[in-house]
Formats: sequence, structure tokens, C-alpha cells
Amino acid sequence: MTPKHPRTELDARYSAALNPRPGTEDVTATDWAEAERRLRAAEVFWITTVRPDGRLHVTPLIAAWHDGALHFSTGPGEQKAKNLAGNAHCVLTTGNASLSEGLDLVVEGTAERVTDPARQEEVIAAFEEQYGDHVVSPEGTFHGLGDSIRQGDDLLFAVAPGAAYAFGHDGRVFSHTRYTFS
Repeated sequence: MTPKHPRTELDARYSAALNPRPGTEDVTATDWAEAERRLRAAEVFWITTVRPDGRLHVTPLIAAWHDGALHFSTGPGEQKAKNLAGNAHCVLTTGNASLSEGLDLVVEGTAERVTDPARQEEVIAAFEEQYGDHVVSPEGTFHGLGDSIRQGDDLLFAVAPGAAYAFGHDGRVFSHTRYTFS
């Protein structure tokens, strides 16, 4: 996948720019480079997929940002894998649960299976870099992830953003940035 540079815009309807208060007059859009940095650093993501009957399925997972896409793995029998087989549209989110600080990120896209062994190795290396001992240590929660992907026990997916959003907050200043990919 080739990383794309999106059009970035501050959505004043959902930002402190709409209702300026002292200290909020300089609210700006979050630069995509900062959003990518946060995607690389995040440890926990939530994925939303759609069940065959239209109900949503939401679950936490780990994901790695690599080559312009978020990557995650799942067992072929897990609900998210079943859902993606019928409807590949999904949303991945990350951030923190605080109004006093942080940047929450939303990535909307279409999950595509990664089956090319060379690309799988690149993504496994990205997981190992991002999660360190959680993936590489025998005591790590996700130890063996690379082998599980290589052997086909876990399916590997990539979600390149179709659209993305950043919601910044520091207790006083709130921003809503929209990223449009073409």
C-alpha cells in the first residue's frame, strides 16, 4: 500500500472554533503527520464490524500502522473475521478516555486480507517494533503472533483509511479534524 497524504480540515461545528472562549481562538486542525505518529504509538484499538443481520460488533485488538494502513490479525472463526467476510467495511478507533487531555482517532476503511508472505513479514516486523516484549517475549501476551500469521492460523488484514478523524481535547480546547483521502 502506498501512503496517501489526505486533505485536512478543521470542522468548526465540533471544535472550540465554533464557540470561541479565551484561550481557544487559535484552535487548529491536527496535522496528519501527528495523527500517524499517534497511530504508530497506540497500543489498544477498537474495531467495529457489521454482522450479517446489520448489527454492529465492537471488540478491542492490537493493530500496527505500516505503509499507510492499520493492520490487525484475527482467527478465522472469530466474529470479526466472519463479519469481514461478508462486509469488509470497518472502523478502527484509538485514544484515551479523558476529557482533560488526548487525541482520539477514528479510521474508516475497507479491510483487505494480506496474504503475500513478503508483506506479511513487513507487518509482523511492525507489530514487533510497536509492541516489543508483548509480541517477542515468550511471556508476552501476544507471543507467537508472527508464527500464527505465517502458518495461516491468524488472518492478517490491512485497513487503509478512506476517511479519518481526530478529536483533540485538553479540557478547554476541543478540535475535530477531518482527513479526506482521494
